[in-house]
This record gives sequence, C-alpha cells and structure tokens, in this order.
Amino acid sequence: MLSRPIPLPQSVPTALEVIRGGTERIVEVSDDEIAEAIRVLYSATHTGAEGAGAAPLAALIKERDRLQGRRVAVVVTGQNIDRSSMQTVLAGGTPQVG
Repeated sequence: MLSRPIPLPQSVPTALEVIRGGTERIVEVSDDEIAEAIRVLYSATHTGAEGAGAAPLAALIKERDRLQGRRVAVVVTGQNIDRSSMQTVLAGGTPQVG
C-alpha cells in the first residue's frame, strides 16, 4: 500500500506545440465519442482498446464526412481498460473518470 497519493499524469508544457508542429489537424473528441469508438472496435474486431487507444478512431468517425472518398488509417494502441469500464461501455454508457 502506498503512503502517498499517486500524482495524476500531467502534460508537458511544450507537448501541444510539438504536436502542432507536425500535424495538419487536431480533432477534439468527447468521452461519449471515445466510448462509442471502443464499442465499434470491440464489435467489429474484438479489440478491447482503452480510451486513449480508441481516441483516433473516435476522431475519424467524427470527421467521416470530411474524409469521404479518401484513404485513411488510424493507429489503435493500448488495451489497458478495466473490466468495469469495459462493461459500462459495452452496455452503452460512458465511464466516469476521476
């Protein structure tokens, strides 16, 4: 058992600048959109992705009309989703973070 709280991950102050320097577009997605992407991944491919791993697919789904007719790809990473969160997502809900 830890005697002190575990600090929450924090972004590096320059991370967004670095990302913007090498990207054409940044798409913001909601927790509900990420949960839907997790459901799509699971039902289509039986991949149990965590939220961060499914976020690229959530962005692609959000941008579907804009990208119509183009060839696109997303990288799905991370399967670190706990059982209760996955159950909530597969039941149609969105896990509460924090």
